[in-house]
Amino acid sequence: MNFFNYFLFPFTWLYALITFIRNFCFDKGILSSKSYPLPIIAVGNLSVGGTGKTPMIEHLIRLLQKDYKLAVLSRGYKRQTKGYVLADAHANAQTIGDEPFQYFSKFKNISVAVSESRQIGIENLLQLKQTPQLILLDDAFQHRQVKAGFYILLSSFDKLYSDDYALPVGRLRESRGGSRRANIIVVTKCPTDLNIAQQEKIKLKLNPTLKQQIFFSSIEYDKYVYNKSEKILFSSINQSKLIIVGIAKPDPFLKQVKNTGDEVLIFPDHHHFSEKDIDKIKTSSTDKIILTTEKDYMRLSPLMDNNLFYLPMTSIIINDNEDFNQLIKNYVRSDIRNS
Repeated sequence: MNFFNYFLFPFTWLYALITFIRNFCFDKGILSSKSYPLPIIAVGNLSVGGTGKTPMIEHLIRLLQKDYKLAVLSRGYKRQTKGYVLADAHANAQTIGDEPFQYFSKFKNISVAVSESRQIGIENLLQLKQTPQLILLDDAFQHRQVKAGFYILLSSFDKLYSDDYALPVGRLRESRGGSRRANIIVVTKCPTDLNIAQQEKIKLKLNPTLKQQIFFSSIEYDKYVYNKSEKILFSSINQSKLIIVGIAKPDPFLKQVKNTGDEVLIFPDHHHFSEKDIDKIKTSSTDKIILTTEKDYMRLSPLMDNNLFYLPMTSIIINDNEDFNQLIKNYVRSDIRNS
């Protein structure tokens, strides 16, 4: 730990106390949470960014979209609009945010909306002609004005919440005790060869309640890179690449795609690319193929030509994929039946 962080601990204790009081008020009904008559699954984390929420939301969409009219509701982080916005043919990363636009672009038979207020967002979705039977709340673990029926808490393998501290010393949005609200805890971005003994060691560190289940997931990258009009087998790319990343934790992506001779440009998470940025990218990409993440592609593609490609990724549950999927399906069926 950085020596300077010791001076920040009083602020961390204060921040943790404030979030504890807030959660206590919601738990005891002093502050109200609103429930809705349909299944709502909230996906989120205790830490600030980089735990793999987008691949998890996409995993749930693929799992459930064939059987239910499904909607995804997000805040739309760093979008250039305010209030409730339902994605339509005019939507882009600026109007709804890069992650919601990614969902909207990939999954044509679901509704995607953004709203700072999850209550307002849900109530607007329930007024749609095609009313959703199920809503996925993206990055909503701390949004307690809505009481979801099922909570999935994500924690990155390389920085478990049990090893972290609240802001500003650490990266936790609330104290570790908040994990007890989760129905499922998923340790994300694990090595694919994570063995049972290592999994049990992590479970001991996370110390789940008797009602909680812990799963482990890894990231699987596609064999192809894509753009608007074509796809290329990644292993067949022989020319040098210009790699552009604007995500919270770029190292795993760079480890996957970077070869000797490739150039890398790193930008902040959810970065809005300026004309100066685009000029720099075009200057640096002479005789190179430009490769980026799928999330960055949502912001870059309107500004670039077809030399820009992205590499998709998916979330894979290690060992217990069927158990995980069945647990989700059981909740949705039960909640719909009770509703």
